[in-house]
Amino acid sequence: MENITLAIIKPDAVAAGNAGKIIDRILQTGFKIRASRIIHLTRGQAEDFYAVHRERPFYDELTTFMSSAPAMPLVLEKSGAVEEFRKLMGATDPAEAEKGTIRKDFAKNKGENAVHGSDSDENAQKEVAFFFAQSDILGNF
Repeated sequence: MENITLAIIKPDAVAAGNAGKIIDRILQTGFKIRASRIIHLTRGQAEDFYAVHRERPFYDELTTFMSSAPAMPLVLEKSGAVEEFRKLMGATDPAEAEKGTIRKDFAKNKGENAVHGSDSDENAQKEVAFFFAQSDILGNF
């Protein structure tokens, strides 16, 4: 479905007390939140979620970070949700992110970059299903 995406407010942003500010930014840009939860991923869950990156040099650091403290996955709805949320997130490196993006305003660095967002409609469906049962999601998709 091209109108939903998965967002994760990552452990750095949750620990810094920025989850509410990030949610407000998401809502102010026209997204509807269809599901949310707070979860402390195990190392195994983080490894499963980021399995696509298993061969990349940052995989171990990423999975360690994502399992280090609570995070907040969200199902977001908006026309063109994946592309729209990626614009709102900003570049992976906050030093390169545009002014007004979540990462520019809330990320610490390239590794602790405040939020995750799906990179395609296909991956959005898979990622949403990783964290949420269909019955957890408000609305019909």
